[in-house]
Amino acid sequence: MKSAVIVFPASNCDRDAAVALEAATGAAPAMVWHGDRDMPDVDLIVLPGGFSYGDYLRSGAMAARSPAMETVAERAGKGVRILGVCNGFQILTETGLLPGALLRNAGLTFVCGPAAMRVEPAGAAFSPSLTAGDYVTFPVAHHDGNYVADEETLKRLEGTGQVAFRYVANPNGSANDIAGIVNAAGNVLGLMPHPERAIAEVLGGVDGRAFFDGLAAARAA
Repeated sequence: MKSAVIVFPASNCDRDAAVALEAATGAAPAMVWHGDRDMPDVDLIVLPGGFSYGDYLRSGAMAARSPAMETVAERAGKGVRILGVCNGFQILTETGLLPGALLRNAGLTFVCGPAAMRVEPAGAAFSPSLTAGDYVTFPVAHHDGNYVADEETLKRLEGTGQVAFRYVANPNGSANDIAGIVNAAGNVLGLMPHPERAIAEVLGGVDGRAFFDGLAAARAA
């Protein structure tokens, strides 16, 4: 599987994502600067976590206007898989590639620690190493992870099976305990918890490794 990671100013998980991808695929991803529209042909594009542009205006708002995101949107429309983690999820909502928005956490505090989630069918479809109904634990680290959407959008997400992961114990107030969603086509996933921070026991768990192994397996299939 060929992959790419978009690097934004103040990203802090781009290298973590690259390590996870190389471990799962055996090949280092292309690291694409946010100001570049050119991108190699890849099977997966990752928008990493961090605090792009210092979270000025709104989290992800400025990064969503980066030249690289024009290419990301084009590739998404052609069926290339896109994964946005934490700030990457925020960027995906800011670009309109995913519905809804990520607001300040309900408690107005930064949350950081392990978060258990239930895998929904859409999450298992995106990463076939996971099984719908099972539970995984990835770390969370965010101040703006409270997923919100209007009632009609939430009903559509639930009705069409676009919820990919749900929190077991909601850390931020997200509607319907939503931790991650996919687009209608199923090739764009936004996820607040960090699978790239759970790829080795020394990091506290390996559920993230299974997630990335699933991404590689999906391409091989």
